[in-house]
Amino acid sequence: MSLEAEVLAALSTVLDPELDEPITDLGFVRSIEIDEHGVSVHVRLPTSFCSPNFAYLMVSDARDALRRVEDIGRVHVFLDDHHDSEKINAGMAADAGFRGTFGVEAEDSLDELRLIFQRKAHTAAMERCIEDRLKNSGLAVSDIYRLRLRNLPGGQFKEALLRRRATLGLDIAPDSSVFVDELGVPVPPDDIPLRLRFAKSVRISIEGNSHFCRGLLATRYEDEEDLATRITNTRLVTRSAS
Repeated sequence: MSLEAEVLAALSTVLDPELDEPITDLGFVRSIEIDEHGVSVHVRLPTSFCSPNFAYLMVSDARDALRRVEDIGRVHVFLDDHHDSEKINAGMAADAGFRGTFGVEAEDSLDELRLIFQRKAHTAAMERCIEDRLKNSGLAVSDIYRLRLRNLPGGQFKEALLRRRATLGLDIAPDSSVFVDELGVPVPPDDIPLRLRFAKSVRISIEGNSHFCRGLLATRYEDEEDLATRITNTRLVTRSAS
């Protein structure tokens, strides 16, 4: 794998916490510059007023992911065109952490914020699997409490659900119930209809926000040729010339 591919692969593990999609797929990675000293990445968002918490979390996660690339050297991740760009970029440069960057403005810890959206992503993934079974297997809502992970067909829906359960430390054994609460406790049969409607609303909200943000990003940067990530790698050129 080329170094450029390794860097992109690392960045593809970074999710927008609210949209539950990789920042590489969303067009948020504006540019990647690799040289003999390391890598510099510029990140952009759909608006200048996107949540500073989310912005910090994505930039911080991108830096951590890049630091795991072998022999990458120095890592710099910059946030462009945001009303808190200066503050967040300064915090990144100083390795100040979330509270060190925002001070008294950091009402919640980064871990608490991350957990909230990991749970939402799990709820949406769970609902997608259940809805798929309701549509394609003849399963009735009254039978959902019987549904186990081993009953789900393989594919992206199941893979996404298992990945999110593993992230939260929830049971991924084949005989585990599919419909569980945020702590992994099976939802009682009588509560399933109401809880399923709630899960559906979470999934629709995430998907709707994703569509909305893609449109905002395309509109904001419509003067640019396209939203593809610009990648330059002078490290290879320098090495081949030496």
